[in-house]
This record gives sequence, C-alpha cells and structure tokens, in this order.
Amino acid sequence: MACLLEAPLRISVLSEVTATSRHYVDRLFDPDPQKVLQGVIDMKNAVIGNNKQKANLIVLGAVPRLLYLLQQSSSSLELRTECAVVLGSLAMGTENNIKSLVDCHIIPALLQGLLSPDLIFIEACLRCLRTVFISPVTPVQLLYTDPTVIPHLMSLLSNSQRTQEYITQIFSHCCKTPEHQTVLFNHGAIQNIAPLLISPSYKVRMQALKCFSVLAYENTQVSMTLVNVLVDGELLSQVFVKMMQRDQPVEMQLTAAKCLTYMCRAGAIRTDDSCIVLKTLPCLVRMCSKEHLLEERVEGAETLAYLMEPDVELQRIASTTDHLVAMLADYFKYPSSVSAITDIKRLDHDLKHAHELRQAAFKLYASLGSNDEDIRKKITETENMMDRIVSGLSESSIKVRLAAVRCLHSLSRSVQQLRTSFHDHAVWKPLMKLLQNAPDEVLVMASSTLCNLLLEFSPSKEPILESGVIELLCSLTQSDSSALRVNGIWALMNMAFQADQKVKVEIVRCLGTEQLFRLLSDPDTNVLMKTLGLLRNLLSTRPHIDQIMSSHGKQIMQAVTLILEAEHSIEVKEQTLCILANIADGNTAKELIMTNDDMLQKIKYYMGHSNVKLQLAATFCISNLIWNEEDGSQERQDKLREMGFVDVLHKLTQASDPNLSDRAKTAMQQYLA
Repeated sequence: MACLLEAPLRISVLSEVTATSRHYVDRLFDPDPQKVLQGVIDMKNAVIGNNKQKANLIVLGAVPRLLYLLQQSSSSLELRTECAVVLGSLAMGTENNIKSLVDCHIIPALLQGLLSPDLIFIEACLRCLRTVFISPVTPVQLLYTDPTVIPHLMSLLSNSQRTQEYITQIFSHCCKTPEHQTVLFNHGAIQNIAPLLISPSYKVRMQALKCFSVLAYENTQVSMTLVNVLVDGELLSQVFVKMMQRDQPVEMQLTAAKCLTYMCRAGAIRTDDSCIVLKTLPCLVRMCSKEHLLEERVEGAETLAYLMEPDVELQRIASTTDHLVAMLADYFKYPSSVSAITDIKRLDHDLKHAHELRQAAFKLYASLGSNDEDIRKKITETENMMDRIVSGLSESSIKVRLAAVRCLHSLSRSVQQLRTSFHDHAVWKPLMKLLQNAPDEVLVMASSTLCNLLLEFSPSKEPILESGVIELLCSLTQSDSSALRVNGIWALMNMAFQADQKVKVEIVRCLGTEQLFRLLSDPDTNVLMKTLGLLRNLLSTRPHIDQIMSSHGKQIMQAVTLILEAEHSIEVKEQTLCILANIADGNTAKELIMTNDDMLQKIKYYMGHSNVKLQLAATFCISNLIWNEEDGSQERQDKLREMGFVDVLHKLTQASDPNLSDRAKTAMQQYLA
C-alpha cells in the first residue's frame, strides 16, 4: 500500500514547487513598479543556494523578463541592479542554467549595462558576467564580438576593487588563443593590470597574476614586454619572485611560478637566471610534495615539466632537488587502498585526480629524462616504473596514454635502456597495440618511440619485425600528417639498416615503388631526407644493390636525376650523391651510371662544387666506378679519362680540405696501379 501512496505525494510536491515558482514569475509582470521590485528581491532570496528553484524559474521564463526589466530605461536603478543580482545568482547554478542564460542573450544585455554611470549597477553586471564567462560552456568569443567592449572594460578597471577583481577574472578566463592575447595586449592590458599586483585586496592581486600567466603563455611579444615593466619601482619579475615566497598562499606561489616559467620559455628570461634556478624551479619542485593538495601537485608537476623541457641543465638541477624522482613515484598511489579510506568523498576526490596525477608524473618524467643518461637510469630504477609505463599505455584516459608514451619516448633515447629495461619488459608489445587505432597525437609519439626501438642495437628489433610491423609503417607514410609520414619512413629506414635481403625486399614490396617515389617528391624536407636514408640503407651490400637496381634501377636513376637538378638543400643533395656512390659500388648496378653520360656530367659538376660535402660524395662515387680490382675497371677508367675526370681529380688532390684531397689521391692511385 505504501507504494501506491508514494506517487501522488511526489506529484503534489512537484506541483507545489512549480506553483510557488510561477508566483515569483507572475509578480515580475505586475503593473506596480514597487511590487515588481519587491518580487525581484523575494526571488533573489528564494534562489540563494537552491538549484531546483533556479531551474524552475528558468523553465518558467523568468530570464527574458528579468533581462527586459534590466534594459528598460524606465526601470529604477534599484530594480535594474536587483535584476542583475538575481541573474548572477541563476548563473551560479548548473551548466544548463548558464546555457539557458547565454541563449537568452544575457551577455550583450549585461555588456550594455556597463555603459551606466552607476558603479553599484556596473559591479552587479560585472559579477554576473564573471560568473557566466568562467563557465566552460560559455563561448569566450562573445567577449570579443564587439570591438568596443575590451577598451571599455580597461577603462572600468580603476573604478573599484570589485571591478578590478571581476574584470581581471573575465580576462584570465577568456584569453584562450594568440589572437585573444594580441587584442588584450594592444588595448593596454599590461599597463592597466600591472599596478593591481600590489593592490591591498588579495583577490585583485590573485586575478591580476592569473591574467599575466595567460597573457605570457607561449607569447614572446607579451613576455618581452613584461620583463621591462616596473611596479612601484620594482621589476615585475621581482614582484613575481616575492609572490613565490613560502609565506604566500599556495595558489599565489604556483601562479607566480607559472608567469616566470612562461616568460622563460618565451625567451624573455634566461634559463640560468637566478629567478629561475634559485626561485621558480625550487618552488615548483616544492609543489610536487605530499603536503600539497592533489590539484596543486598536478599543476606543479606539469608546469615544472614545461619549464625544463628544452634545458638539460635545469633537468639536472631538478633531478637532484628534494628527491624529485622518488617523490613522483607517489603520484601513482592514488586512490589509496580502499580499506584505508573511510571517507567516501575523499575516495571520490582521489579517483577524480588519479588520472591527472599519473598524467602529470609521466609528463615530468619525460621532461626530466629527455637528455641525461644518468637521470633516465634513475627513473627506470624507481619502484615499478617500467610496469607503470606499460600499464599507462593501455589506460582508458587518452591523456594518460599520451603522457605514458611521451615518457617512454624520452627513455627510448637511451641505448642502455633499449638494451635492458625495454627488453626485459617487452615494451614493444603494448606499443604496437597502441599503434593500431590511436588518435594522431598518440600515433606521432608512439611511432617516434618505435623508430628508436628499431635501431640496430635494440634487442626489440627482431620481435617487432616478426610482428608484421612493415605494413603498419608503410601505411603511416601515406598519412596526411607530415609528422606521421616522417616517423613511418624513419622507422623503415632504421629497419633497413644492415638488414637481411628478405627484410629489404619486403619493405620495397610493401611500400611499392610508386609510393617510394611519391615520398621522394614530398614537400616536407624531413620526409625527403628520411626517404633518401631508407634508399641508401636498401642499397647497401653488393648483392642487395644489384638485385634492387635490376628491378627498380630505371625509376631510382630518374628520381636521383630529378633531385640533383632541383633546388634542394646541401644535405638533400649530399644524401642523393651518397646513394649514387652506393649504386656505383654494385657489380652490375654501376653500369646504370656508366651508360648515362648525363649522370656522369652531373657527378663531375658536383666534384667542382663550392661545398666540400658535395665534392666528397661525388668523388667517392667516381672512386667506386674506377676501382681496380673489379671487372671492366679498365674500360670505365678510360671512358672517365676521356670525359676529363682525371684532370678534375688531379685538381682535387691539391684541395685545402684534407679529407677531400686524400679521397682524390686514393682515386688517382687507381689510374697509376
């Protein structure tokens, strides 16, 4: 029987709530302005902390009416202000509430309200705008639609501490792209916001600091300007250093460290500057310790990873500061074992941040180990580290997978690790799995790592070859992404180095000559260089050279001709001449050069080139063609003498470069023998 009574009870409660809400909305339409004002004030009191009431009022159409009253010049200032306050309260509800408010065009209405001369009304409008703009569902572009808005907001900054807090908070949340940075910079953000860093209000100082961190991020123009800014006679960088002191709130320390990190990465502060080495780096390492909140530890680790990414000296300093490498191992211990947790809220919090912690730790390990062999060794010897990376590669979170593979890539630069940890943990297996259908950013990092695992001294090379990787790599070379094309061809190049004939034939078969020659005319120089490297590795050892040239000689010679005739860098032409030198070393393949007078003239031209590298490669080619101990050497020598090569060689024996003159002398001896 209890069940039958429950349903009607629910309906009556719901209708009661809706009826009450309807009453609030109806009062907004009362002809008496005083009653309307009282209705808005009552509505304000009813919605505080009551999300259900907020949702009901929105559904019942309160927002368009409140916006209408807010914009009416006939409404009293008090009424307009109370409307802005209620709208701000409705915005503090759920994301759906915000969507409804934005759909009702609340932003242009509130921005219009900022033109009022009344400060209290302006502050109410700004407070509501701030709440709307800090929501992830609000399109930040709405702040930039009207070009008069940003300069007007700048002019309001000096009005009160509240306008300063709200406006800087809006700026820091709505500055998402380089274009946004430029707009704010051009409208005087730096000059206008810098004085706020010494405001008596903590909230204002904090929001101003956040503004500078988003303005400086990856922006050289802003960062270079910030370096020279004085605040109350003190350089801005020194103001930031003071904000990083231990007696400041953690949020302030972290944000100030971010500002200096971004200025450093943008090239405005040197990496060996004392404010980076002695202040910023230790502050960020401190943020990674156990005594901080999980969110702070995530932010500290990610910022530190970014700070030292390009600088080996900072990596070395960080690795020996406060046992950082061991400290990071703790990032993998969340959520704590369930038996130790009695607080469900704490478990929920730990679970939520566990992914972020692992991602941050992997990123920081990747950054720490990107250059120094000793640091890499320290990382791999940290408790269960390789197992953690391997399990990270198959995590559900794409961000964790990407960070884990970045970490693996960083460690894979070590010959020592490739021979030991990588082999012991069969890292190639989860890596191959990851390559099957990952998003491009993961593919780029995973295929880069694979390139290192395929180096000839890596014990993983053999099992990877047996797993059918050639087809996968050939498919990468057809990608629209140049980074994936480079990695695909690079891995094939590493695979072909000193490989068996069987592997080389399989590469050529799978790649197909058409694709190989398409890659030789790729607009990306890196792709072209790696393809030439692949060709050079395929054309090594005589039987291989002769076999490949007997089936593909015509196309290869054509490709070589095109590259030598086109506008290419010295490196590209040198690599191409080295391929020719390899062809000249074949038993039968060398005839493809000897019967091609046009090619011989090209070689002669490069022997007289102004660049020593090209001269060396061309001379090496001729040396291989005239080598005495081989069949037909006499005829080849005679033909090349007739074409004037001996005179060129004689001239090169006098070259100022010792390598070139030695190479020419060795070639000349073939004629004298």
